[in-house]
This record gives sequence, C-alpha cells and structure tokens, in this order.
Amino acid sequence: MMIQENISLKSFTTFGIDKKAKFFTRISTLTELKSALIAAKEKQLPVLILGGGSNILLTQDVEGLVIKLEIKGIQVVKEDKNHLWIEVGAGEVWHELVMHCIAQSWAGLENLSLIPGTVGASPMQNIGAYGVEIKDLFDSLQAMHRETLEMHYFDAEACQFGYRESVFKQSLKDQFVITSVRFRLSKTPKFHLEYGAIREVLQANGVQHPSLRDVSEAVIQIRQSKLPDPKEIGNAGSFFKNPTIPTTQFDTLKASYPSIPGYPSAEGVKVAAGWLIEQAGWKGKRVGEVGVHAKQALVLVNYGGGTGEEIKKLSEQIQASVFAKFGIQLQAEVNFI
Repeated sequence: MMIQENISLKSFTTFGIDKKAKFFTRISTLTELKSALIAAKEKQLPVLILGGGSNILLTQDVEGLVIKLEIKGIQVVKEDKNHLWIEVGAGEVWHELVMHCIAQSWAGLENLSLIPGTVGASPMQNIGAYGVEIKDLFDSLQAMHRETLEMHYFDAEACQFGYRESVFKQSLKDQFVITSVRFRLSKTPKFHLEYGAIREVLQANGVQHPSLRDVSEAVIQIRQSKLPDPKEIGNAGSFFKNPTIPTTQFDTLKASYPSIPGYPSAEGVKVAAGWLIEQAGWKGKRVGEVGVHAKQALVLVNYGGGTGEEIKKLSEQIQASVFAKFGIQLQAEVNFI
C-alpha cells in the first residue's frame, strides 16, 4: 500500500470536479484496507471511501485520506436447481459485472445495465432501474468496521433497504467499508419488460423472444438516448430522487396539472422528479459552466470548467423552484463532499 499526497480527484469522479485529496491510496485486499484505516486513525485523518465516484459531488478539497477501493473477484459460492449465488468484490465495475453475468447466462441483473459505479456502492444506494432494485437480488454482504477493523455480515434485513436508501446511508453512515457483496441470480430468466420503454425498444429491434443480452442491449439503448456519457460531459446520472407524496396532494396537483405522472406506492404516490424539474423551466438550462441536461432534466452536468459549489447552488435553485411551484421538496440522490 502506497499513500500519495495532494492528488487531484478529477479523473476519479464522474462529475470531473478538480478537487484534491490531501492523502490518497488504492487498496485491493482486506489487508491493505486494514493498513489504510490504521494509518488514517494514527494520523487522525478523516476517511473518504471512493468506488467509481459516480454518486458524489466534490465541493471542497478532501483534507483527509481518500481510499480508492479496488477489491476484485467474482465467484460462484453456492447453487441449486434454479439459482446460484455469486460473491463479488466491492471494487468490481458494476456494468462489467452485469456483462459477465449475461455471458454466463446468469439472470437478474440485465435491467441494471450501464449503471455507473462499483459493486460496493450498489447495496449502499439500493440502485435500481426499469423495475429491478438491488434488494430483489441481494443475499448478503461483508463489511469492515472502520474503527474496530472487524468484519461484519449483513443480510437483507440488516441492510434496511429503501428507495435509493440503506442503513449505510442512515444510522451506520461512515461506519463500515463494504468489501464484497453476494447476489442470488436465476438460471432461468424472468424478464421485467413492463417498465420504461424496454418492450417498445425490443419490438423496434425486431426481437420477439428476448434473451438476457437483448434486454440488456435495450436498456443500454434507452439509457444512452437519455443520459450523457460521463466521459464526454461530467455528470452523476440522476441527481434527485423521485419524491413520494400523499395521495391527497397528488390528486390536488392532478387537477391543476393533468399530465403529471404518478406511480402508486405503499407510502402514497411517487412522482417523476424529472417532470417536475422540466415543468419548472430548468430542462436544458445552462448557468455558466454547469447546467441541466437537455434530454433528461434529472441530470445536472458539468460542461468542463464548472465547480462543485456551482452545481450545488444550481441544485438548490432547482429545489426552491420546484417547491414554489408544486409544494414538493426534492431530495438529492448525489452525496455532497
């Protein structure tokens, strides 16, 4: 393990913000992780764990130790007639894992194609897309406690999954480092085609009996048509969560805005944040070197010279505007550092 000083994090985050880490190290084993945490504790340094850097916004330099998690490995640990369980290192690139599973005919992750980031962040965020969430495929995970350096096991119940939420973003925030995740996949596909435009894209592609790869390619096609490539323009994907509001509030809004999209949930009605932002006049709007993407209002972008502070200010202006128009408070999905 080598600790470097004053390292730019621009290339390690999808927003491409040029902030520096006072100390920086890459780790690929549990032993290296333990050594890095011990070194940070001895020097009384705060620690930032970095995976794919796809869900953070740097608004300042990091005056501590940034640990780039690069623990790899994909292995089958158990199987029965219908399912198999795979254990995956937290540093594996998420989309590469999905492609590996499709190549092996392991079903379940195909709707989550092209989501940026690494495997370790997937249960933390309970990532999801097109009718599938990590909690639907999750078995368990291993994590190292930052203080005691002991390894802990978490099953689905212990993770307390919610919409883009888990216990690691709430009561256990910054207490553990997820090192590996175990998923339960199917040997026989059960496709989820009723969400978004998947079925329509498959039909347009002339696919009547889809394979895992067909579904994955349809999802990739949809995502690429809506979302900018972080390699070309800095962004972190969806910046805000889709808010859930009381049914009575939705009915009132529906009377004034008949086209407002809503999806019933256990807590009320989930409303499309992108629609709210677009109706508030922000879609495609540029403010200096930052702005709102022209094809997807949920995505805030850095055109190249923007700062984290500018993106944060823009997000706050959007929140205020949406609240003033609809009485709905948007919550950021991206983590501010």
